[in-house]
Amino acid sequence: MDEKTQNEISRRRTFAIISHPDAGKTTMTEKLLLYGGAIHMAGSVKARKAAHHATSDWMEIEKQRGISVTSSVMQFNYDGYCINILDTPGHQDFSEDTYRTLCAADAAVMLLDGAKGVEAQTIKLFTVCRKRGIPIFTFINKMDRAAKNPFDLIDELEKVLGIRSTPINWPIGTDGDFQGVYVRETEEVLLFDNETKDHGASMVKSISAGINDEEALKKILSDHHYETLKNDIELLDMAGDPFDLDKILAGELTPVFFGSAITNFGVEPFLKKFLEIAPGPQAHETSEGVIAPDEDFFSGFVFKIQANMDPNHRDRMSFMRICSGKFEKGMSVKHMRTGKKITLAQPQQFMAYAGDIIGLFDPGIFRIGDTVTTSSKNFNFANIPVFPPEHFARVQPKDSMKRKQFLKGIEQLSEEGAVQLYKQPGIGTETYIMGVVGVLQFEVLEHRLKTEYGVDILRNNLNYRFARWCSKQDESADIDFSKLTLTSTSMLVLDRDEMPVVLFESEWAISWALEHNEGLKLDDIHER
Repeated sequence: MDEKTQNEISRRRTFAIISHPDAGKTTMTEKLLLYGGAIHMAGSVKARKAAHHATSDWMEIEKQRGISVTSSVMQFNYDGYCINILDTPGHQDFSEDTYRTLCAADAAVMLLDGAKGVEAQTIKLFTVCRKRGIPIFTFINKMDRAAKNPFDLIDELEKVLGIRSTPINWPIGTDGDFQGVYVRETEEVLLFDNETKDHGASMVKSISAGINDEEALKKILSDHHYETLKNDIELLDMAGDPFDLDKILAGELTPVFFGSAITNFGVEPFLKKFLEIAPGPQAHETSEGVIAPDEDFFSGFVFKIQANMDPNHRDRMSFMRICSGKFEKGMSVKHMRTGKKITLAQPQQFMAYAGDIIGLFDPGIFRIGDTVTTSSKNFNFANIPVFPPEHFARVQPKDSMKRKQFLKGIEQLSEEGAVQLYKQPGIGTETYIMGVVGVLQFEVLEHRLKTEYGVDILRNNLNYRFARWCSKQDESADIDFSKLTLTSTSMLVLDRDEMPVVLFESEWAISWALEHNEGLKLDDIHER
C-alpha cells in the first residue's frame, strides 16, 4: 500500500454517539460539526416550529417530534483528523438501528444527563458496545443545570454498567451553580460563562493553577467551591482509577468528561482529547480470518439502507463501512452474496479510505450485511444481528388499487431494517405481518407509506410478544418446520429471507413448543 493511502487511513476516526432520549445527543453532534466547519449554525433540536432543525434529523417525523429515529453519517475534518460521526436514534423504539450502526464504529461516545445519570436505554446500548469490545468515552452533559453529585455519577458507571472510569476533568459546582471544570492532567481551570446565550462557539476563560495553589484559585472561586474541589481531587487521586490507555482501548475503562453541549462548554477540549486517544480504523473479523485496514485491496460491508432521503427523486442509499484499502468512484467489486461483479458508480464521495463510511445510490442491489471486495479471495464480514420484534400487526392497503405501491413500500422499508416483514406460508399476499421493536415504529411506518408511497394502510395489532427463528439443535435432527406442533395462540411465519419464524404470545408457549418438537432450537437473535 502506498504511503499516502496509509496516512489517510491513520488519520480516520469513526465513532457512534449513544445515549438515552433527551440526553442532548443531537445537540452534541451539531457542536462537533461546528468545530469542523461542516455547519455554521446550530439547529434547535426540541423546537418543533423552529426554522432550523438538526443536521442529522432529516425525516419530517423527526422534525415534528424533536427526536432522531434514523442513523445519520456525517464527516468533517478537524486538527488534521478526518472524523466520521455515526449519529444514532436516541429513542428506544429505534434501538435496532443503533445496534447495526455500532457494527460500523471503532469507538462510542456515551452521553449521560448529569441530573439523571445512567438510564435504561443507556444500559441497553452500552451492553452492545461492551459485547463488541469497543472503547467507550463518557461525556456527562447538562452540567450547567443542577446535577447529581459527580461521585454518585461515577459510582453509577461502575455499579450499573460494570465499567471502571477515569475522570479527565472534574466539575466545580453541581447544585445549579456550575463554575466550570478542573482539568486534572494540565492542572487548569476552565471557567464557565453563564452569560453566554448564543449556543454557538463561546469563548472559555482558562486559568493554569494546581489544586494546591490556593491563592490563585481563590481569586476565581469562592471558598466553598475551592475547598470542595480540593477535597474531591485529593479523593480521586487516592482512590480513583488512574488513566490507562490499554484498558481504555480494550473497553475496560472509560474516560469521563463533564460539560454542557447546549452552551458549548467543554465540547472542544473533549474532542481534542478524544482524537488524541481514540483508535483509528480497526481490523474486522470475516469468515476467512481477520481483514486489516491496510490490506492492499478494497473491502467493506453494508450496515444501513435508507430509501427516499430525497422524496422528489425516490432515491435509495446504502451506507457502507470501508474495512480495508481505498475506494474510488466507478470501481468494480465482487458482491459476495450474489457472486456477481458490480460497479460502484454513484457514490456520495469520489474517494474514501478504510474507516470511512460511504453512501452509495442503490437501485436495489444491496441488503444489510452484504460484503463487497476487490480481493480475489471469497469471504464475508461477520454477520449483523437482527433482534426479535416485540410488537406485531397485520397490515394491508386501504385502497386495493394501490397494492403495487404498498408492496414496494413495505419491501423497501423492511430492507432498510425499519420493520421486519413476515408472511404466512400458503396464504395470499393481500396482508402481511409486521414486527417492530418499539410501537413508535408503526407510526413511522404509516407516515412513510403515506408520504413517500401515497398509501394509507389498515393496521390490526396482534397479541404476539415474541419472535423466535427456527433451527435444528443438530444437523441430524429430523424436523419439518412447516409441521411444528404449536399452541393454538402461536403462528408460524416466514421472514423476508424465507427463514421460518414462530410468533408466540407468552414464554410458556415457547417452552411448550420446545417440549413438543424434539430437536427444535428457537433463536432470539438472527444473524443476517
